Amino acid sequence: MVITKECEFLHTCEMCEKNNETDCKFDHNEHKRWLVNKRMGDIKYKIIVGSNKGGVGKSTVTTNLACALVQKGFKVGLADADLHGPNVPKLMNAEKVRLKEEDGGIRPFETSSGIKLASLGFLIEDPGMHIAWRDAVKYDFIIELLGNINWGKLDYLLVDLPPGTGNEQITIIDFIGNVDGVVIVTTPQDLALLDARKMISFSRDSNVPIVGIIENMSSLTCPHCNNQIDVFKKGGGEKLARELNLPFIGAIPLDADITVQSDKGEPIVLSRPDSTPAKGFLNLAENCHKFLNSRKSGSGKKNPAP
Repeated sequence: MVITKECEFLHTCEMCEKNNETDCKFDHNEHKRWLVNKRMGDIKYKIIVGSNKGGVGKSTVTTNLACALVQKGFKVGLADADLHGPNVPKLMNAEKVRLKEEDGGIRPFETSSGIKLASLGFLIEDPGMHIAWRDAVKYDFIIELLGNINWGKLDYLLVDLPPGTGNEQITIIDFIGNVDGVVIVTTPQDLALLDARKMISFSRDSNVPIVGIIENMSSLTCPHCNNQIDVFKKGGGEKLARELNLPFIGAIPLDADITVQSDKGEPIVLSRPDSTPAKGFLNLAENCHKFLNSRKSGSGKKNPAP
């Protein structure tokens, strides 16, 4: 069989045995877009999580948001798009997982709580090994992540973005085609807020609705006197949200339990459901769902420019 018109193979061209000049005359880029569109068509809401800055806890926020949404009864997938620092496997106690091919693509790993995961970390034998890829290779992997993974029918697909507003972010938004929203993660200090502004500007220019700003590492409760210690200051995220006329969707404290449970691969939403941080993430999930449903019902408004 020679493919000359429409290709409906449910895998990318890189994994196709007919990917040669003799058997395939089809436009490969068109097939990639068709495949990603087909996968995304089975997913109700596509949410990206970003900040433009490393070290503010995007991956921790994304994994706990995924867990919080599952706790609320939704079917959730999590795509780890941070190619240079794929931390989701560590955070979900899945470092030794290797994905397997099945009919219709590659099967994502499913956690005991029901979250479907895909990450470059599942392809790396040594988690300490660096990734040094040019943009062309990153582009191909992102298409694999969105199009070759058999996500199935989901209520939510969360995409954990890498730092920056470059090739990975542009490719993800371009191929998804209709990103339902972005969660902006920041810490309270001015330096992090400066980078959050850039992510907000990028999202607006890319026509991605902004679900809101979440302030991570907001404050520390002293274990001895119970007083609040503002290690990175406090309230910067809420102030930025007011200034730019955006929703402020929660604050997550700087809490040692988050660190301990993350290192164990046990997200705090699941391992300490009654803790203050877990309640913060559950509140974040509720705010995300309200925002997206208000938009779907037609009562939501686009985030206006400040």
